[in-house]
Amino acid sequence: MFCALCWSTAGAISRHLQVATGLEITFWRSAFCLMFVGLALVMRDPKGWWRPFLQGGGVLWLSGTCWAIMFTCFMIALMRTTVANTLVVLAIAPLLSALMARMILSEPLSMTTWAAIATAFGGIVWMVHDQIGAAQASSAAVSGMAIAAGVPLAASVNVITLKKWGAQVDLIPAIAIGASLSCVATLPLAWPLEATPSDLSLLAILGVAQLGLPCMLMVGASRHLAPQEITLLALLEVLFGPFWVWLAAGERPSDASLQGGLVVLVALVGNAVWTGYKSNTSTSAPSPSVNVTADSSTSLSASPASRR
Repeated sequence: MFCALCWSTAGAISRHLQVATGLEITFWRSAFCLMFVGLALVMRDPKGWWRPFLQGGGVLWLSGTCWAIMFTCFMIALMRTTVANTLVVLAIAPLLSALMARMILSEPLSMTTWAAIATAFGGIVWMVHDQIGAAQASSAAVSGMAIAAGVPLAASVNVITLKKWGAQVDLIPAIAIGASLSCVATLPLAWPLEATPSDLSLLAILGVAQLGLPCMLMVGASRHLAPQEITLLALLEVLFGPFWVWLAAGERPSDASLQGGLVVLVALVGNAVWTGYKSNTSTSAPSPSVNVTADSSTSLSASPASRR
């Protein structure tokens, strides 16, 4: 949840930029993210910080490519279609993650989680329904939505990668790889760079606090959460983004945004509460016991854990 809150600050911080726009924001944000993650890796292991890049193999580069797509495609999509269309496309991420987790990881998916995914998607559609329409007819808007689809697809592949191999491969360096690829992809399109010193200070905050730090934390959190839970919680970015802009720039969200956001929040909280309740119920249930009698006088009670 903290990661989603960090991600959601992008709009509020960007409102105070003086000159930098579009892909220049993406370039600088990725560049500062690369500096932050690189520094963190060096501080963690000053002499061997480079080894994970050589030892991670294809898994590391797969995750890095996914990060690069997520860092880049969102901004390109916004340049070709509306924010509303883009957000609706991004809202399919939990569904894709759930399907991939089922097919690749064989993870069961409860009806409660299915309901939460459907409800959250409906809430986001309601948030932006009054903005969806005319722009969809143009070829640029269609291509923009196609580009935006790369974000939930890459996010879903990435959380599956983190879940399946995160315990065996150090995937923190993948964030640095993704930031590097994003910089290479966006620099030619963002040139000439025009950011002012004031812009650069804000872009540094975006690269560190809005991108680098939460992405590193998400890599750790992925070991404890199901893929669909990660992408469901990430929808909080869509929910809180307008709220921070309201506080920082005085731009009040529409009534539909507030209503849809409440629906999303109810879906996420309901799923979290129910999942926690089921988990506590299963752990508190008495374990089966097996009585083994030796010489008709000794009785041993063995739980499944004690028989491993």
